[in-house]
Amino acid sequence: MECSLDKKNCKPCEGGVPPLGEDEIAKYLSEISGWARAGAGIAKTYRFSNYHETMAFVNMTAWVSHREDHHPDLFVGYNQCRVEYVTHAIGGLSENDFICAAKIDSLLSI
Repeated sequence: MECSLDKKNCKPCEGGVPPLGEDEIAKYLSEISGWARAGAGIAKTYRFSNYHETMAFVNMTAWVSHREDHHPDLFVGYNQCRVEYVTHAIGGLSENDFICAAKIDSLLSI
């Protein structure tokens, strides 16, 4: 791996690489808490106290996604948001899915 998922200055998210194998996926999943396989991708549900906190998280996620040019699917409810990453261009998971997942996690540790 070019960079650890906990580093702040990882390469930006991009396509054009082969999908990760199962061993690599298992290794990267072990580095991000609460994320799990979801079909061809990975997903995590974040829970909040109210709608305002949920929408603040959604907006922060949109900001990170725009900066990285790698956009997850978001499923928003009153007090929760499910985030799903997959690199559609390669039909599977890339290192960048895990980097972006770690960056989304870091939003809540500020």
